[in-house]
Amino acid sequence: MTDNILDSIHINFDSGSLWIMNIVLSLVMFGVSLEISISDFKPLWSKPKALIVGLCSQFLVLPALTFLLVFIIEPLPSIALGMFMVAACPGGNISNFISYLSKANTALSISLTAIATMLAVIMTPLNFHFYAMLYEPSSNLIQDISIAPIEMIKLVFLLLGLPLILGMYVNYKKPKIALKIAKKLKVVSLVFFICLVFIALYNNRIIFMDYIFYVFWIVLIHNLVAFSTGYSLGRIFKLPEDSLRSITIETGIQNSGLGLLLIFTFFDGLGGMALLAAFWGIWHIVSGLILAAFWNKKSVAKETIA
Repeated sequence: MTDNILDSIHINFDSGSLWIMNIVLSLVMFGVSLEISISDFKPLWSKPKALIVGLCSQFLVLPALTFLLVFIIEPLPSIALGMFMVAACPGGNISNFISYLSKANTALSISLTAIATMLAVIMTPLNFHFYAMLYEPSSNLIQDISIAPIEMIKLVFLLLGLPLILGMYVNYKKPKIALKIAKKLKVVSLVFFICLVFIALYNNRIIFMDYIFYVFWIVLIHNLVAFSTGYSLGRIFKLPEDSLRSITIETGIQNSGLGLLLIFTFFDGLGGMALLAAFWGIWHIVSGLILAAFWNKKSVAKETIA
């Protein structure tokens, strides 16, 4: 791959669709947070080991290993930026569902989703900016774009932080109503969001088809690295099997929807970044379900967060 067309083209996604995407992602997060209560955070103080390992896996180890992977395979600069963006994002919105199917520690999964989402307000922009500037080819590209990390922090808070706080507040005040709303809202908003991603890809299908195989192998390897990161750390710190599964899933299922919105908002849909994040959003559902099907057949002794 010698040409750099992906580093110069921009994926077509009009401002109206972008606003809808913003609203839908916020609704997805709101739907997830409707099922999160203050009690879900209690293990953080009583048995914090698995939570700390999970958060380190997501925000410290995966971004660092992503940088190493980029350094080894030397993708196009815009593809590298897309990899840094995905690795900097918190766990994806379907991670709790995948954990449930995998007979994993769902309480840990929910806790990690909530805490990682709050930390992402700061950690996602900072991790992305740090590694994007550390890798010279992507650094040269990002300097031409000139983004302010503080603006990215503001948007992440509006997309994730605010819906999380509002959803938890509704759960605190009206828990029964919150759970009823959550079941319908999560499914509808998530399906709608996936449809928007497919529309964006369809409108730019010529570019997508030209680079599908190049992007596919990078996403597949990167996603495998992400799952392996969570699994390996769980093994190193001798976590119980169900907690190990949750951390593996939380690390491998990234919120690429958030990454896409940041890419369209701050990078004007830069070709390589957008295609990488969009394809990751599709692939991690497939890989997550494959992993869930494998683990679902294997029994595991359920334990509380360790």
